[in-house]
Formats: sequence, C-alpha cells, structure tokens
Amino acid sequence: MISIYRNGAVEEFIARYESRRTQTAGDVEARVAGIIADVRERGDEAVLEYTRRFDGAVLTPATLAVPAGEMERAHTECDGALLEVIREAIGNIMAFHRKSVPRSWLDWEGDGVVLGQRAIPLERVGLYVPGGRAAYPSSLIMAAAPAIAAGVSEIVVVTPCGADLQVNPVILATAFALGITRLFRVGGSQAIAALAFGTESIPRVDKIAGPGNIYVATAKKLLFGQCGIDMVAGPSEVLIVADESAEPGFVAADLLAQAEHDPLASSLLVTDSETLAQAVQEEVSAQYSALRRQEILSRSLADYGAILLSSSLEESIALANRLAPEHLGLHLRDPWSVLGRIRTAGAIFLGPYSPETVGDYWAGPNHILPTNGTGRYFSPLRTEDFFKFSSVIAWSREALVRHADKIARFALAEGLDAHAQAVTKRVQKNG
Repeated sequence: MISIYRNGAVEEFIARYESRRTQTAGDVEARVAGIIADVRERGDEAVLEYTRRFDGAVLTPATLAVPAGEMERAHTECDGALLEVIREAIGNIMAFHRKSVPRSWLDWEGDGVVLGQRAIPLERVGLYVPGGRAAYPSSLIMAAAPAIAAGVSEIVVVTPCGADLQVNPVILATAFALGITRLFRVGGSQAIAALAFGTESIPRVDKIAGPGNIYVATAKKLLFGQCGIDMVAGPSEVLIVADESAEPGFVAADLLAQAEHDPLASSLLVTDSETLAQAVQEEVSAQYSALRRQEILSRSLADYGAILLSSSLEESIALANRLAPEHLGLHLRDPWSVLGRIRTAGAIFLGPYSPETVGDYWAGPNHILPTNGTGRYFSPLRTEDFFKFSSVIAWSREALVRHADKIARFALAEGLDAHAQAVTKRVQKNG
C-alpha cells in the first residue's frame, strides 16, 4: 500500500519523486498552444468546438453563460445545513484575507520630496474552478475571497459543465452566496485562453487564478504575459514530519486524505522513528479498506506515497525544506520550536489537531498553494495577488538642484546623455 524507505533507498525514491516535476505529458504543450492560437483567432466558435469535443457539451453562445436566475435557484434549493456551512466557511476565509489588504502610503521627506506607493485593485479577474472527478466549491471560495477582499471590480468564473450542460449546483449556490454574477460553463485550456484574450461572450481579464489539471496549468503558463496568473500548479502533495510522539492513526488519515485527490497526488511521511513508520504503514492499510476512492488511493500511494526514515529530526526538517511541499504537517512533541526552521512550504499545519482538511475548507488561509517544489519562490494565493502597485515620486526644484550633479553623473556612466540632460535642463532653467 505505502512503502517504507531506509538508508540509500530514501535518496533513490526522492530522485524518482523529483523527476515527476520535470516530466511533461508528451505533446501536451503543443496541443495546448494550438488550442490557444485557435481561440485567439476564432473566439467563441473555437471555445464551443473544443468544449463539445472534450466534454461532450453542445453549447451555443447563448448558453455559455449561466443565468443569474439559475445560480439563485441553486442557492434556494441547496440543502440548508450545507448552505450554512458554506456561508460560515466564506466568513472565515474572507476574515483572514481582509487582514492583509495592502494600503497606499505617502512619505514627505523634506525639500518638497514626496515618495509613496499606490495600491490599486485589479479591474477584472478570471477564476478557474475545476470539474471532472469531483466538484470543488471550496476552490471557488478560496479563489474568490481574496479577490473580493481586494476590491476587484469584476469577477468572472469559468468551470466545466457536463454533457447535459449542467454545472454542479453546489458550485452555483456558492457563487450566489459570494455575490458572483458572471459564470461561464466552460473549462479546460480553451476557457483559460478565452479569459486571456476575450471572446464575443467571455470578457478579457487582467489576471487568472485557480487550480486545474495539466491542460489548464499549461495554458496558464503559456499565456503568462498576455495576462497575469497566480501560479502554475501541479498535482497536490502533503509531507508530514513526525517524531515518536505522533499518533499513527492521525498521520495515516492525513496521508490518505491527500492521496484521494488524484492518482498523481503525493503523500509522504518523514520520521526518525522506525516504530512510528511501521505503525503508520499498518494504519494506512487498515483505514484504506473503509474508504470509497480506493482505485485513486492505491495508485497514488503506490506511485507517489512513501514513508522515509531519517536519522534525526534535523535531517527530517532538511528534507522537508528540500522538497518544499504544498502542505507540511508537523506531528511533533513541540512543533512550535521547529516552525522557525521551516523555509519552504505552502501551508504549515502544527500539531495533531491541525489536519490539512481544516485548511482545505475552514480555517481561513488559502488552500490554493504552490506545488511541485515551487514553494521555493511562490506563495499561497493572497489578497495582495489581486492588486497592482504604482510608485509615487514628486520632487521639488530645490531637491532636484541638490542632487542633479550626482544623478547626471550616474546617467553618463551608463552612456545615457539624454537621461542626464533631462535633469540638467531643469536645473539650468532660470538657474
């Protein structure tokens, strides 16, 4: 079910695990590039054609958008208890993201110099909500909450529909609860291209956020520059660092929770306790037998699951920083003493009662996180991601006169005499 690796076998597994990050699925990039070019050229016509080919959904320009009444009806008909849960989750996640809204500021430095920064919300953003194996209203909340907190003027959502043209009603109910009014029943790389370029029906956006499959991720990567993107995400992953104090049943449950996402999902335990390693291995097998998504679980755990034995807690932490996991669980006697030594992780879960599931749905921090080791340079989706910033510079003549010679000297050192002249002309005038 899940194997234990020791000594040299640990590095062998890691080499295979890290190779997953550089593998490409054959001609995916070429195929996606062709779709992007076609959508740019033919707009709605191409979007509808690819949606019919890939999803079996025969749409028309008139049925691309989900009417507001359809979202309201889904909200009205949604199970009341579930709707209350969704609303409370929205409240928790919105409250967290409102705490990090950036502010504009100005600083008066003397001599009539004013410097500062303007924080400006993006005008229009596109949010991708995955479909396929399951519906993910939680991903809609996670993508929308920071955009709403930022004050984005217009939010456009795209999500796949079935051959019956229906979008999962819980996604529609969640969209209504969030106040979203523009939602299109289209997914895949054609939806990303439509958001990036705009079509007759789908508006062009400034930035695209939200997780998706390899075709969605590849489209986002290829279209970066045409518009902004949040990150290029890969399969989901969890790494748990545990010592002998950890509860094996809790660790196993977290590994299985991650593995049920996708056959490509990765669930890793790193521990310096042989006793814990064996107990977790047994718990994984025992808990697996009662779960529903066994085909996905078995493939994920066999291919990308592992229990890695380290020589010490220090080695476990070093390995966690090296792999930069999307989710990092610290099942340790004193997890807070370790937190400051963690350098690369999307989200960190401290202690036995902080399961990843709490972060997925409820706590407040975003569950749209960097994967595939990109936590070395990417961050979770944040309110700041839906802002652009402008620098503010206002100088008086007195300040320019005081610094003109030094500025001109710097410009001339770079061979840019017109730059120097732009300063000297001003200080010579009426000097």
